Amino acid sequence: MRHHLASSPETVRFGIFDAAFDPVLTVDPGDTVVVDCVSGGPEVMPPPELGLTVPPALQAIHDARLERMGPHILTGPVAIRGAEPGDTLEVRIEAIEPNNDWGYCAVRPLAGTLPEDFPDRYVSHIAVDGAAGTCKPSWGPTLPLRPFFGTAGVAPPPRYGRLSSREPREHGGNMDCKELTAGSSLFLPVWVAGANFSVGDGHGRQGDGEVCVNALEMGLTGTFTFVLHKAADIGVAAWPRAETPTHFITLGFNEDLDLAMKQALRGMIDFIVARSALTRVQAYQFCSLAVDFRVTQTVNGEKGVHGMLEKGVLF
Repeated sequence: MRHHLASSPETVRFGIFDAAFDPVLTVDPGDTVVVDCVSGGPEVMPPPELGLTVPPALQAIHDARLERMGPHILTGPVAIRGAEPGDTLEVRIEAIEPNNDWGYCAVRPLAGTLPEDFPDRYVSHIAVDGAAGTCKPSWGPTLPLRPFFGTAGVAPPPRYGRLSSREPREHGGNMDCKELTAGSSLFLPVWVAGANFSVGDGHGRQGDGEVCVNALEMGLTGTFTFVLHKAADIGVAAWPRAETPTHFITLGFNEDLDLAMKQALRGMIDFIVARSALTRVQAYQFCSLAVDFRVTQTVNGEKGVHGMLEKGVLF
C-alpha cells in the first residue's frame, strides 16, 4: 500500500527524537510512504528582496512556534506494524526529489569545523533548478544536485529520554551520509514497538565532511519502502548500516574522530566475518586492502566516519 505524509505542525517535531512520541502514521511492512519534508528555521529564511517564496507548509510550522531542541524539522514518526525491539528496519529509499526552488547554506558562530576562523553568521540562499537537476550559488558555479536526507532515524532507546536531532547515535538521526541517495537502503536497529521512523534535513548536495555545518539545506520529497527483518532471521543489529547499488556501508559516530573511525572499522570487520569465511584478522587485513573509510561529517558533536566495501570484491 502507498501512503502520503505531508509536513505540518501536527506531523513534525522540531529537532527532537524521543521514544515517547506517538506515531502520526502507522503502516504495514512492505508499505511505501511518500514524505514531503521542509527545512529551515525562521532565522535562515530569505529576505523579501530576493523574491524567494517560503513554502506555506514551512511557514505554518514557523507560525505554530513548536518546541525546538535541535536544528532539524523531522516529519513523523511512522510506525511499522509488528516491529519490536531487536528487529532491524530496512528503509529502502525509492526516490528523492526537490520540492522547493531554493535552499540555503549557512555559517553560524561557534559552529562548524573552523569556528575560530569564521566567527560571524553568513547565510547564502541558493537557487535550485529541479528540472535541470542543478543549483547555483550567487557567488559560484552551477553544481549538479545529488539529493539525500541528512537526518533519518527511528525512535532512540527509551532510557535516553528526549534527544536533540543534532547528534547521530545508534538510532540513526543526523548521520549526514551523502551516499544515502535514491536506490540505497538504510538499516536501523529497532528500539521501540513500531520502530517509529522520522526523516528530514533535506540536502540538495553535500561534500564529505559538511565542514561549514550546512549542506545545501532544502525541502525534499522522499519515497520510502519499509521492510522489517525480524531478529530471529538476521540476528540483532546494534548500529545503523547502509547499502547502495554499488557498496556496503558501515557507520561510526563519536565526538572523537579516531573513535568514530574505529567503530566504522569494527562494524565492517563484523559485517565481513558474518558474510564470509574470513577470520577477524583476515577481515582486518582485507579492510586495509579494499575498504575505503571516509569522513562523513565533522560538525554534529558526534563526528562521523563511513566505511565503503565495493560489491563484488568479496561477495
